Amino acid sequence: MVTRRANVLGLGLIGGSLALALVKNGFHVTGSDENIQTAEAALERKIIGAIGIDPEAEISFIATPVSSIPKQAQIALTQTKGIVTDVGGVKASVVDAVRDPRFIGGHPMAGSELAGLDGADELLFEGAVWVLTPSVDSADSTFEILAKIITSLGAEIVVLDAQRHDRLVAVVSHLPHLTAATLMGLAHITAEEHVAVLRLAAGGFRDMTRVASGQPQIWIDICRENRDAILDALDGMISGLTEMRRIVDKQDNDELLNRLQTARHARANLPGRVHELMDVCEVRVPIPDRSGSAAEIFTLAADLGVNIANFEVSHSVEGDRGILVLIIDKASAEMFRGGLMARKFRPTVQAVS
Repeated sequence: MVTRRANVLGLGLIGGSLALALVKNGFHVTGSDENIQTAEAALERKIIGAIGIDPEAEISFIATPVSSIPKQAQIALTQTKGIVTDVGGVKASVVDAVRDPRFIGGHPMAGSELAGLDGADELLFEGAVWVLTPSVDSADSTFEILAKIITSLGAEIVVLDAQRHDRLVAVVSHLPHLTAATLMGLAHITAEEHVAVLRLAAGGFRDMTRVASGQPQIWIDICRENRDAILDALDGMISGLTEMRRIVDKQDNDELLNRLQTARHARANLPGRVHELMDVCEVRVPIPDRSGSAAEIFTLAADLGVNIANFEVSHSVEGDRGILVLIIDKASAEMFRGGLMARKFRPTVQAVS
């Protein structure tokens, strides 16, 4: 049996976890890191099978700081014939800089309070959302290969435009980290005046500030690369807190109750994972002969909130065109079908027995 081959450039927490997950799924992984001692440690611990860049790798993952991703992606594109992706938390600057049919930007929404190889976990991506941000230059064949590899690691794929990704993660990822850091800073100052205050920190405080224990270094890069979206998110938070201060100051109990109930309802209705789907159906979509069609279908699913439990691409024996077969929640089928037809796709829907 032919061993599949992959590269991982950057062997921190995400890169090390990727290497382990790929090895678990039958890949021979070649890895590199700016710190040669890190690469040697990964080799010694069998996290990777070789140091360097494997020119025969079918896929290369770039897991370096965001500002260095374009350069590392170009190295991988030049030195290999396989596809290339990255795992950075900011996407627009990367996608704008790397225009190649073999490249698609990516961002696994996974992490740990642990750092580096010591935190590497082969199960880190199980059940995680993995965002892909294909550009108009990305080939459908690249998307197909990448999507299959990512789902084999246990992740759920969501496809977004790169700029939209950056606006959304500024709110759901970057803002919470900066807020947690600010809250911990406030508590720390208070603790210097009243030693007992941090000992009083209960579950709610600990849950809200947990992300502040993450590695500080990566946030310098993220705040620089996603500055505008983060500033917008911070402005929204400041405005919201200012309004909340007014409500508390005026003792407007009706408005306070309304806001708290709205927040509670929204929190209770956060979407679940696709593995929770029980009543499903199969949607078959012929992929038209136009660039980016497969990614367009996944983007529509994200826009409509359609969970894709599984997918595959069946290729026609007459040529290289294929049919995208998706398993989705039956309750979303007609909405999804209508959206596809509005975009000139020709879907068919059938029950899964």
